[in-house]
Amino acid sequence: MNNTGKPESSNVNTIDIKAELASIEKTRQTFMKAVKESDGETVGKMVTKDVKTISPGSSDWSEMYKISKNQGPFPYDSINMFPKETIIASDSIAYDFGVSHVYYTNSEGKVVELKDNFLAILKKGKDGIWRLHREVASSNVTE
Repeated sequence: MNNTGKPESSNVNTIDIKAELASIEKTRQTFMKAVKESDGETVGKMVTKDVKTISPGSSDWSEMYKISKNQGPFPYDSINMFPKETIIASDSIAYDFGVSHVYYTNSEGKVVELKDNFLAILKKGKDGIWRLHREVASSNVTE
């Protein structure tokens, strides 16, 4: 792989990299908006049916999972994602690496910001939509 978003395989000429990167960005924007609006139905449409996520295990992240009013794998009030590298591996698999800033309201009613590095595997569905399939995140952030 390289840092241009292009696979090193022979099928590079059959994939419109620019269009696929734009489609992934649309998924990312839809996901961030749905989280902010507490739209669980749309969040559910932005992940595969068998999505697996590993969240940061630090104490501040554990606290958020414990007290957040939103439950499930995305318990925060909002998220801003800053991709550093997105690679289209094939016509149906891509990976996304970057930094996220998530915000939640703590038990005192104050908004708390947490950061993480993420590495996500995305799968493109038969409907042409890229979805989160696997994610590993770390609270050891390198920006």
